[in-house]
Amino acid sequence: MKGKRMDETEPGPVPTHMPVDRFGFLKQEHGSFPKTRSSAEYEREERRVRKWRKMIGVGGSDWKHYVRRKPHVVKRRIRKGIPDCLRGLVWQLISGSRDLLLMNPGVYEQLVIYETSASELDIIRDISRTFPSHVFFQKRHGPGQRSLYNVLKAYSVYDRDVGYVQGMGFLAGLLLLYMSEEDAFWLLVALLKGAVHAPMEGLYQAGLPLVQQYLFQFEHLVKELMPKLGEHFTQEMINPSMYASQWFITVFSYSFPFPLALRIWDVFLYEVGVKIVFKVGLALLKYCHDDLVKLPFEKLIQALRNSPEDAMDPDTLLPLAYSFKVSKRLEELKHEYDKNNAKPQKE
Repeated sequence: MKGKRMDETEPGPVPTHMPVDRFGFLKQEHGSFPKTRSSAEYEREERRVRKWRKMIGVGGSDWKHYVRRKPHVVKRRIRKGIPDCLRGLVWQLISGSRDLLLMNPGVYEQLVIYETSASELDIIRDISRTFPSHVFFQKRHGPGQRSLYNVLKAYSVYDRDVGYVQGMGFLAGLLLLYMSEEDAFWLLVALLKGAVHAPMEGLYQAGLPLVQQYLFQFEHLVKELMPKLGEHFTQEMINPSMYASQWFITVFSYSFPFPLALRIWDVFLYEVGVKIVFKVGLALLKYCHDDLVKLPFEKLIQALRNSPEDAMDPDTLLPLAYSFKVSKRLEELKHEYDKNNAKPQKE
């Protein structure tokens, strides 16, 4: 995600004639019109929202009780996708961030207003590179860019060991499209500090230690589960750092189509944490397997960074991702990685 200096890449106001999709992103294709949804589809969506509202309760009051009583129903509904109008609230409930917010009144305001961060200039420089085609983040010094700056600055003060790393902007930006600044901040804390799943802060610490571990695990899984492709990657000198680092650092929010990224995030926050990144990555390689094994180095890199449109359909890719059972092997590979990278004891 390297780019030019901020002043060279700063987007201007969105032209009023530019069409946007239902998520607020500028449409790239010209002359095509969105498919209108039928009344049956609207009614089906309304029924889905009503089911979810009943499951959640007012302000999330029934959520924990429902999850305890019917975990399989919750899992199935989340895999189908959380209704967009409820996504922000549900993400807070399933990530543990709502509890963090309630336990720390006034902390976010203190971090934003009264503290200073060594990362402030870096954050300002990178702001315009975060979802530059989304209307909320388009305007220089507009509400979107200000909110993004505040959340990232607050986190860099809250956890000075991590501070700020560029990829964090995509996490914070995604969250800000569904919740307030303070809510987005505490969800970022929940993710990096591990309120529910394994902490993610190692993705952003000096040397990116967790990224190194995940790439080691992913490379082994590819070789074991898709030996022909693994061998081809070896021959062409392709390693996961060339295409998969951003998958882990941004949980697919950087380069994947937004509807697919949201569906992945639903599962990521509720169910398996980072395991879904491994599963989706493997599913993508599996789906494109027969094409990838024929490509030379240059075309391979291009194909790995620009997946075909049909592979980006959530209802195609995600069922394939769920078919991979990797938990046990990931644990074994983690032990192997730790053993290989253990520092010798000083006598």
